[in-house]
Amino acid sequence: MGKTAYFYKVAQRNIKADAKNVKVLLYSLIIGIIAGLLSSAFRICISKIENLREKLYGNFDFSLSPILEGIGLILLIIGAIQIALFLVKKFAPEAGGSGIQEIEGALDEVRPTRWKRVLPVKFIASIFSLGSGMLLGREGPTVQIGANVGKMVKELFKQEDEQNNPLLSAGAAAGLAGAFNAPLSGIVFVIEEMHGHFKFNFYSVAAIMIGSGTSDLIARYLIGEDTALSIKIFSSPDISEIWFFGLLGLLFSFIGYLFNSALLKSLDLFGKLKNPILVFSIGLGIIIAILSIYFPDMTGAGYNTIKDVLGHSFTIWVLIVMFVGRFILSILSYSSGVPGGIFAPLLSLGAILGMIFGYTIQHFNPHLVNETGVYAVAGMAAIFASTVRAPLTGIMLAIEITSNYELTLPLIITTVTASVFTAFLGNKPIYTSLLERTIRHAKQTKAQIEQS
Repeated sequence: MGKTAYFYKVAQRNIKADAKNVKVLLYSLIIGIIAGLLSSAFRICISKIENLREKLYGNFDFSLSPILEGIGLILLIIGAIQIALFLVKKFAPEAGGSGIQEIEGALDEVRPTRWKRVLPVKFIASIFSLGSGMLLGREGPTVQIGANVGKMVKELFKQEDEQNNPLLSAGAAAGLAGAFNAPLSGIVFVIEEMHGHFKFNFYSVAAIMIGSGTSDLIARYLIGEDTALSIKIFSSPDISEIWFFGLLGLLFSFIGYLFNSALLKSLDLFGKLKNPILVFSIGLGIIIAILSIYFPDMTGAGYNTIKDVLGHSFTIWVLIVMFVGRFILSILSYSSGVPGGIFAPLLSLGAILGMIFGYTIQHFNPHLVNETGVYAVAGMAAIFASTVRAPLTGIMLAIEITSNYELTLPLIITTVTASVFTAFLGNKPIYTSLLERTIRHAKQTKAQIEQS
């Protein structure tokens, strides 16, 4: 009887634990559905606004009243930036920027997750900031929106605090999957990039898989099954060409270090200035308006830019100008404090520099390099690996958004080289640095309030 009672208690305890885990999986399904719906709605809104913006700039008539029309376009951009900044600063400061570092802080229980404020502010403000033509991506907003949906589900269903981590993680994975139609990237991103924050076990992994897959399914149903970037499918390069990808990774290790350093210094600079936002938004509005008319590939998240680059639309000198210009504007756009991600701008920088590298190698070895575009795809993965320090996610993201599965080996070589050498340079993952900066500023603000 003693053994029977013991086994009964063990079975009862396991049933209760399994019931909890099954609930987490069920809630992850709900999170995936909601995050998929919100991500799809967000993408549709951004697409409509981008199409409208392209028509406005495409129909710019120099023969009528170029000065008045130009001023009108500039005012539209300035107004969009100001609205986005107002919403963030007034209602939810944590909604500014990418928001991914906020989720990592929430997983560590050092940052709040005020979903009632963040969800509407992040959604609406991001539409204005991304719609303005600033160099920002949609993935940061959708990841933060997804994670806050996880928090919302947790509170609405009155779950214990221990369920906070898997549900927020499931929402983050769902948000990335919904942004790019890239479910594996969403899963790998949480496991790899958020590894120090994500509590890893069988059911938590199952939860992010359910959330990511469900969100992707919803997005594909509502938006379509096309990849985020419809480009040429490249064949695997010749084995004699493989070592060039190691050189490319080495190049990107320095670029990743430079980008992270410049971004953090720019954020600190803007933080020290007194009321720089109005002047900054006017200046940025003028630059974006002019570039949108004369050189549209220099503005926006960069999806069209990547397609044009891979379509061999530019000479190597134009590509160099584009890389430098988009590098600077990406830093300035993020430093402004408006909501928006850095994934897409980074991918465009990677594609541009990868193509420059490919053209250079082809110039000196015309018989060895057949397709320069493979270096552009490798560049997209490499810059992600060197800035975010998540090589697996970089590989999966580059493959899923382009469907270039045959480039797996070159991408592995490029991303490993980029991530390892940038680590040797002392380059921290950008979201780790952003989280440390956020926590430091929160402590300083708290200390100032206590002193006053």
